[in-house]
Amino acid sequence: MTDHRPPGSGDGDGSDVVREGDEAREAVAGAGRRTTSRRELAANPRFEDVSPEVGVLDPDAFDDLLDEDPDAALSLLAEMAGATDSGLRELARRLAGRILVDVARVGSARRRGVGRIIPTRGGGTDGDIDLDASLDAIVAGRVAGHAIHAEDLILRTWQRPETALCLLIDRSGSMQGERLAAAAVAAAAVSYRNPVDCSVVAFSDEAIVLRSQGEHRADDELVGDILRLRGHGTTDVGLALRVAREQLSRSRAGRKVVLLLSDCRSTAGGDPIPAAAALEEVAIVAPADDMADADALAESVGARCVPLAGPADVPAALAAALLG
Repeated sequence: MTDHRPPGSGDGDGSDVVREGDEAREAVAGAGRRTTSRRELAANPRFEDVSPEVGVLDPDAFDDLLDEDPDAALSLLAEMAGATDSGLRELARRLAGRILVDVARVGSARRRGVGRIIPTRGGGTDGDIDLDASLDAIVAGRVAGHAIHAEDLILRTWQRPETALCLLIDRSGSMQGERLAAAAVAAAAVSYRNPVDCSVVAFSDEAIVLRSQGEHRADDELVGDILRLRGHGTTDVGLALRVAREQLSRSRAGRKVVLLLSDCRSTAGGDPIPAAAALEEVAIVAPADDMADADALAESVGARCVPLAGPADVPAALAAALLG
């Protein structure tokens, strides 16, 4: 699903630019070449506490900041992950791969593993025999001296998760610091909450599929890709929603939810309402201090809209968006 036609003009007419697979990896690598100098990082008053000199990241100072102000700490960590200082950048990315994933897991997983185990009767079904549940049938068969029929046994079989998720991350404009950290935490949280049937797409005036529906990716790798992206381009919300619909079409889940992490201020590609209306379920998570456009879109299509205070609030905001 890749198209090289001019970006930003798509309104569902086939001109959307979507990068997936190898092209997505190339786009991430290209975006990662943009870095932030120490002078720019020093605009943050706590930067020199955490990184007192070139190539150094003081873990104790970072932990102190994390205890004092989690949002400030996570925002600074996201910025340092794109530092021009290669030593600091590597240390920050390693730390981010652990810290941001840990924050994402503060909210308990809705379902771990590849699905859930359910009891079902045998006979044409694969699974493991549940000896406790099948005991009556086994004893009765032995007492009567006849063979035990498969349909009399209770099996334990895996059932795939019934909810599919597609997370859309707005990386347009000035996505940096707090919003960059929030995006990384959100991706890790969605992946943790639904490890089998989810996808993650970053969008501006083009879409980059960071994790395709059903694809397995390690959470720290996904976080690393997002931290390389930074802000770029205009905002085509309609494009993002169309890509989400295509990703979720690959799932057989009974419930398909699009999680849109954005202020929803669409500056390219036309009206996003038709694309939103074509989806089964949409939930918007928008910056708490910039919700006007998100509220308007949500009201127009009957979507939920949840405020996001900062990166540390992501697990709770996503849970509220999914619960409705």
